[in-house]
Parts: sequence; C-alpha cells; structure tokens
Amino acid sequence: MTDPFDPARDGAQMSFDGRMSYSDYLALDQILTAHRPLGSAHDEMLFIIQHQTSELWMKLALHELSSARDLILQGSLRPAFKMLARVSRIMEQLNAAWDVLRTMTPSDYTAFRDSLGQSSGFQSWQYRLIEFVAGNRNPALLRPHEHRPDILAKLTDELARPSIYDAALRHLARSGLPVPPEILARDIASPWITSEALTAVWHRVYAAPESHWEAYELAEKLVDFEDYFRRWRFNHATTVERVIGFKRGTGGTAGVSYLRRMLDVELFPELWHLRTIL
Repeated sequence: MTDPFDPARDGAQMSFDGRMSYSDYLALDQILTAHRPLGSAHDEMLFIIQHQTSELWMKLALHELSSARDLILQGSLRPAFKMLARVSRIMEQLNAAWDVLRTMTPSDYTAFRDSLGQSSGFQSWQYRLIEFVAGNRNPALLRPHEHRPDILAKLTDELARPSIYDAALRHLARSGLPVPPEILARDIASPWITSEALTAVWHRVYAAPESHWEAYELAEKLVDFEDYFRRWRFNHATTVERVIGFKRGTGGTAGVSYLRRMLDVELFPELWHLRTIL
C-alpha cells in the first residue's frame, strides 16, 4: 500500500500563518460573501451572481478599453490591438453568462422579482461607461446616477474625454487621411452624428489596406468589439423576453421593447456603412 500523496514533499507551501494565501490575494472573503438574496427563492442566487460576475467582466473591459484608447492617442497601436482583442474575448464571456441565466424560467423569476424593487440593469453605471468610452454618448443618461455623486463624476469625466472612436479618427488624421475638420473639432460629449464624408475616409482605408494597414487593423478590432457588443444586446433582449415577456422592466423601462430599440444603435456606424459601398 502506497503512502497518501503529500504535496509538501514536492515543495508545496502548506502553512500560511502570517503569509499571503490565495484567498488573501483575491479577497475571496469579501467576494464570496457579497451575495445576499433578500428572499428564499432558489434562483435569486443565480440572478445575483450572474449580474455580479458580469459587472466584474465589465470592470476588466473598461480597464482594457481605457488603456487601449490612451495608446491609440499616443500613436502606439500594436499594444492597443492586443487590448481590443481581449475586450472581444471578455464580451464572449458576458454573452455566455446569458446562457446560464436562461435556465431560469418565468416562474422562477416571479418568485423573487419583487425583491428587486426599482433596481434594474438599466442603472448599471459600468455598462453606461462602456458605451460612453465607445462613443455612444447621451448626457440624458446621467440622470439615473445623480443620487451618487462619485459615480456621476466618473461618467461626467468620461464625457470630457475623447471616445475610443474619436481616438481612432485622430489616428487617421495623423496618418494623413482627410478626416473632416468639423468632426475632429466637434463637441465630444454630444451624441454621434453619422457622417457620409467619414464613411468615405474609412472606405479609402478598406479599398487599399496595404497602404493603411494600421488604420485597417484598428477598424477591424473596433468592428470585432461592436460585433460582440451587439450580440450581448441581442442576448439580453432575448433572455428578458424569455423570462418576463413584454412586461415593463423593474426600473420602469419598456422592457423588451426598449432593448429591441437598442439593437439599432451603432457604435461605429461608418465602419459598418462602408461595407455596402466597398
């Protein structure tokens, strides 16, 4: 009979009194006690954890998007490409989370929906910040966060920065491409207005990618991100319809009807429109 395997014989650390452990480094005590269902319904734990983990992935997406934007503004595109590719993989994780939530039936959700009160994913400030960073900016959407001056400041500060799309357009201009001056000088806090002249600039990049390779690759990285972002929105709408039908959302939105309208919102419209004329 062989002796039971003892990892210590291979050098594994087994004593952590006064030393950094896995749980310490990851602050697992705080994370694993952050789920506090308000009722006894079995699926409330699923609902809470799915949304909490999604917020963690959004935090990482914001970390990558913000750094990628800074690098693009500095003209360092290659490391930015890696970060943008990572954001697309993060969006895959966010999309996969809907598959787990869809195991919850309408009856399961009804058992605890009243516990949500007026809370709603519509109020996710990190989701709103991702949209602002990407360039989908609407100052009216600051209002749900006015009760939290710290969060309102984060969102307001973001509106004063160029979006990642603005950063991409500045790169085009630095590269000698004829980005319309009025676009470069526009109010960056205001909603984006689609520009046919800008579509023509991107068309020039796609018509001769070998002459504009960095701009071409940057465009495709942005399209990848929006592709996954659109899938996230679609999965959100489909999951909500599957679970609550066409009821109004807990936060007062029109529910599925509102989410379907959001499917038509384009983050980088000119990058999609050029495909029709290429």
